[in-house]
Amino acid sequence: MTDFFNMVSAAAFTNPFSDERVEIDRKIVGASEQTDWDDLQEPLLKVISEKIELLKKEQKLIQLVHHADLDESATSVAISVLFLVFHRHIDQFDILIEEQLVAGDESCRAPFALECLQDLEKSGFRRADACRFVGMFYQIRRAYYFISKDLVGNSSSMKRLRSQLWDNIFTHDISWYVHCLWNKMEDFSTLLLGETGTGKGAAAAAIGRSGFIPFNPKTQKFEESFTRAFTSINLSQYPETLIESELFGHRKGAFTGAMEKHDGLFARCSPHGAIFLDEIGDVSIPVQIKLLQVLQERTFSAVGSHEKLRFEGRVIAATNKPIDQLRRDGSFRDDFYYRLCSDLIVVPPLRQRIREVPSELEDLVFHLVKRICGTGIKLPVMQILKETCGKNYAWPGNVRELEQAIRRILLTGTYAGDSIAEPATEKPLQAGNLTARELVEKYCCDLYEIYQNYGEVARRTGLDWRTVKKNVQQMDEA
Repeated sequence: MTDFFNMVSAAAFTNPFSDERVEIDRKIVGASEQTDWDDLQEPLLKVISEKIELLKKEQKLIQLVHHADLDESATSVAISVLFLVFHRHIDQFDILIEEQLVAGDESCRAPFALECLQDLEKSGFRRADACRFVGMFYQIRRAYYFISKDLVGNSSSMKRLRSQLWDNIFTHDISWYVHCLWNKMEDFSTLLLGETGTGKGAAAAAIGRSGFIPFNPKTQKFEESFTRAFTSINLSQYPETLIESELFGHRKGAFTGAMEKHDGLFARCSPHGAIFLDEIGDVSIPVQIKLLQVLQERTFSAVGSHEKLRFEGRVIAATNKPIDQLRRDGSFRDDFYYRLCSDLIVVPPLRQRIREVPSELEDLVFHLVKRICGTGIKLPVMQILKETCGKNYAWPGNVRELEQAIRRILLTGTYAGDSIAEPATEKPLQAGNLTARELVEKYCCDLYEIYQNYGEVARRTGLDWRTVKKNVQQMDEA
């Protein structure tokens, strides 16, 4: 019995986007390696329910849950109860997420969440702990919903991205999160890197919409809508004179044209929220210094004011520019970088995803057509892309270009690609005009564009990191 609950506990704390999680679930129910994860869920819940019911009959369950903090085997039982109650209400959480997306910033009622709370209390959880766990249930389901729905693809790089995003929200060991980090994640900032159009905004939204939001049993609502909790700003669209006002706000009369008081993005962010600063590589040094103060001290002042305001949300930033080059050039401060990079996540380019799994393009086209048309109707979009763009098209605009290519095909019936934006280095490679040395240099440079880290490129190529750096610099100078 102890071994069984230990396995369930391991499943509960394992990243659901990892292969390890599927293997544990199969082991619990005794399924073969060929059994799909979706087919495991019903037998998994059935066997867990049977084991927990046995403990109830023996009148051991409540006592074990009460001693969960003192005994390892009791902890596994308590986690198994949480696992079962959560999965029994998954469909209702999904319905709530869909309803909240439609309702917007007004938090929807969730009477079923009160049922979750009561189920946990009946199993021996204290009221305060049960409330916290219901909040985590909602958070876990939102994280899985937005990561899996908006970041599709079976390539290894996309599987790795989804796994990284999950870890970003719950840490690499969710038991740490549950015990001591669930209310401290605002101290962990995130920097997203990747080419334009790869999906950094979707990755940021998945993180920002998946913060912990407490459940209020009196109102039968979660205290805030996740749609309000996530706010974003594209810093490249504002002139230098307006960025500070947009971020920090301004007092009436702070400058010419400031006819009224304005609350900036940081003032509007909720304690359970996150701010996405897109194109962070475009901001000036003075703005970087002010943002650094927010990250270090969690305080800021509106333009024209000396009053210190507190920021309690989380910061997510992104850039499509090579961050290491910006730092070397002195246009991106090192201290600012180190405050931003609690986690560094690279969103892969579409050409890499297709190179890993050629069918990724077809799967993505189907997903985008369904999103654009609102239905899974079969249209010959993929056939037209093959005929007009060819098999080796590099998709320089990534997923954003692909989406617009689909729209153009729906309107005009054709898409010829973007020859101007296509990387010039693709052509000599396809033509076979590169020497072995040039090929190694190009490969190192391409990998460095993706991972922005000499050590990671060295690990993937089997080269010394100094050799990698030399190859990348030679390509830059060429």
